[in-house]
Amino acid sequence: MSDFQLFIDGEFCEAASGDTFETLDPSTGESVGTVAKAGADDAARAIDAARAAFDDGRWSFKRGSERGKILAAVAKGIKDRAPELAELESRDSGATIMKAKGADIGSAVFWFRTMGEYASRLDEPESLPQTISPGPSYNYLVRDPVGVCTAIIPWNFPLQMAAWKISMALAAGNTIVLKPAPETPCTATRLAEIMRDAGVPDGVVNIIPGPGPGTGEELVSNPRVDKVAFTGSTEVGRQIMQMAANTVKKTTLELGGKSAQVVLDDADLDLAVDGVLYGIFFHAGQICTAGSRLLLPDALYDTFVERLLDRVGDIKVGPANDPASTMGPLVSQKQLDTVLGYIELGSKEGATLATGGTRLTDGGLDRGFFVAPTIFTDVTPDMTIAREEIFGPVLSVLRYDDEDDAVRIANGTDYGLSAAVWGSPTRAMKIAGRLQAGTVWVNEYHLLNPHYPFGGYKQSGIGREHGYLGLLEYTEPKHVHVGIDPSRRNKRWFDMTIPRRR
Repeated sequence: MSDFQLFIDGEFCEAASGDTFETLDPSTGESVGTVAKAGADDAARAIDAARAAFDDGRWSFKRGSERGKILAAVAKGIKDRAPELAELESRDSGATIMKAKGADIGSAVFWFRTMGEYASRLDEPESLPQTISPGPSYNYLVRDPVGVCTAIIPWNFPLQMAAWKISMALAAGNTIVLKPAPETPCTATRLAEIMRDAGVPDGVVNIIPGPGPGTGEELVSNPRVDKVAFTGSTEVGRQIMQMAANTVKKTTLELGGKSAQVVLDDADLDLAVDGVLYGIFFHAGQICTAGSRLLLPDALYDTFVERLLDRVGDIKVGPANDPASTMGPLVSQKQLDTVLGYIELGSKEGATLATGGTRLTDGGLDRGFFVAPTIFTDVTPDMTIAREEIFGPVLSVLRYDDEDDAVRIANGTDYGLSAAVWGSPTRAMKIAGRLQAGTVWVNEYHLLNPHYPFGGYKQSGIGREHGYLGLLEYTEPKHVHVGIDPSRRNKRWFDMTIPRRR
C-alpha cells in the first residue's frame, strides 16, 4: 500500500494501474514516501465523482453560510495538525521549517477561513436597477456555482496552492478535482483527511497526484468539467488554453513572472536592501512573484550593490528541517540543473557574477539540491537572465537613467505578474501606477492576502484569484428579469411576432 494514496469519492485508494512513484526530500535526496500514481482512468473516475456530487446538490444546494461553517472547520483542522503538516511540507518541498510553520500552514488556515466568510455573501441576490423601458421590471443578479472544477498546481507551495484552489471552489458551491505536482504530493493528501473529517461530503473534493501527460490532459479536456484553474509555467498555460478551448471551458491561469524591483534614489537603504534580498531569495527564488530584476539608478548603483553583497552573506543556506536555515534547497535535480544552466548562460552573455553561482556541497549539502544565493551585475535588458523566468535564487541587477527609463525597463517583458517600488511613498505610488503588473508592492514584497485579488497582466495569466473578485471567477452570473406589469395588452413588443386579435 502506498504511503500517499489517491482520494476519490471520499475514499483513499490506489491507482487503477497499481503504479506508484517516490517523492524525494530535496535536502537529502531520500524518499519521503511512496505515492499512488494517477492515470487518465483515475482522473476520469474522479471527475465522475465530482460530477455526481455537484449534480445531486449535496454541496451546491447548501447555502453559502452552511458551506462557510464547514470551511471554517477545515481551517481548524489544519491548525490542529500544524506541526505534522509543517514537517511534511518541509520534507517534501524543501521549504525551510521556519517558512512552513510561519507561512505555509498559516496561509492555508487563513484562506479557508476567509473564503468560508465570503461564502455567505453569495446567499442573497444582488439587486440591479429597475427600469420602465421597454417594460417595467425588477432585475437581480444571482451567482451560481460553475460546476465541476479541476485544478492543477505546481510544486513550490503545495499546501498553500491546494488551499487556494479548493477553498475558492468550495466557497462558491462547486466540486473539484485537484492534481498536485508529482514532486510535492504529500500535504495535499493529508488535507483530504482534514476535509473529510470536517464534514465535506464525499465526491466534493478529489485529489489525484499524477503526471501532466495523461492525468492532467484528462482534467483539462474532459467534457464533464466546467472550469479549469491552473498555476504554473506560461508554456504549459498555453497548452491548457488550447485543450480547454475544445469544450469552451471557463479557465483561470496564474502563470510565470519576471518581476522588477525598482529602487528610487530616495529609498530607505536599510529597508530596500533587505527587502530586495527577501524578494528574490525567499524560498530560494522558486516563486512566480520572485523579484528577479533589480533596477537601480546610476547615482545609487555602486552603493546599493556594495550593501547588497555585504548583506547577502547573512543568508543561511542549509537543510530545510534545520531551524537555523533561512534558505533551503531547490526542489529537484532537474530544477538544480536548470538554474545552474541559466547561471552559466548569464556569464557567457557578459553579465558579471558578483556572488554565488555555484552548487553548495559542504557540510552534508552534497546529498541535496542547494545553490548559493547568486547576484549578477552589469546586466542589460536583452540578456536571457533578464528576460526568462529562472525560478531559482538568481538576481539580475540593471541600471536606469531616470524614472521614465525605469518604467520602460520594468515593463519591457512578456510578463506582468508583480513588481515592487522602494522609495518615498508618494513617488513610489506614482511609479506603481505606471507598472504593468497585477500586484505592485510599495516598500514591501511577497505579501499576499485572501482578501485581495491576485493575477497577472500579459503572459502572466488570465483572471484573478483571491478576494471576492477571485471567488467570483468560480461562479456564473445569472441575470433574472421579473416583469412587473402582468397585462398582455401592455406588452406591445409581443405584437411584433404574435399580433393581438381584434
